[in-house]
Order: sequence, then C-alpha cells, then structure tokens
Amino acid sequence: MSKQGLEVIGQGADGCCERLVSEPLDDERAAQLAKVFKALGDPVRLRLLSMIASREGGEVCVCEMTPAFDLSQPTISHHLKLLRQAGLIDCERRGTWVYYWVLPGVLDQLAAFLTMPQSAGVTA
Repeated sequence: MSKQGLEVIGQGADGCCERLVSEPLDDERAAQLAKVFKALGDPVRLRLLSMIASREGGEVCVCEMTPAFDLSQPTISHHLKLLRQAGLIDCERRGTWVYYWVLPGVLDQLAAFLTMPQSAGVTA
C-alpha cells in the first residue's frame, strides 16, 4: 500500500462536500482541483480510471489494462502514476504485478462538487 498521504478532495471545512456553486474557489483550492481535472482530461487516463472503477471486486492488475491500449507498458504506467498523483487511485505491488483501485469516495466527492443544488438549477 502507498505510504503517500492524500488529501480528500471536495470536502469543505465542516466535513461536508463543498460544491462549485456554494462559493468561489480560492487560488489554492482551484490549483488542487485543476490537478484532478487535468488528470481526467486525457482520454487514456479517463479510460484507465473507468476500467478500474467499473471492475467487479474494485481492483485491476496492470497486466489486464495494458492490452486494451495501443501503448507501451511504460506509457500506461506513466498515466497510472498521474492518476495516483492526482489522488484518484492507489496501488499495491504483489510479486511482479501492480494492482490498482479507486480511492474510496473520491468519485462521489467529485460528483458532489460538480452537482448544482436543485434550487440553483434551471428548471425545464
């Protein structure tokens, strides 16, 4: 398991998930979230995250992801490293293989951050 500490994204001071529309972001918070969205802005990384998140059992061996792409294994590892640095996934080495999983609650927190409250939304 990774020893690197990860900040929980999308959480306000009161422990509840903050929302994009609740108040303007300060420079530091905007930089933190930009790192996450930048990681998600690449189609390969978005596909990798989807493969990991949708996997029954919650984790995937890198050996199962690499054949799905027309990219070298080092390139896939680089994309996975960027997802880890953004705080979206974590991993563990088991023998020669590395297994990846989505960090608990991260996708829910991102979704909550982007969700507009009913009263603030446009009605159809």
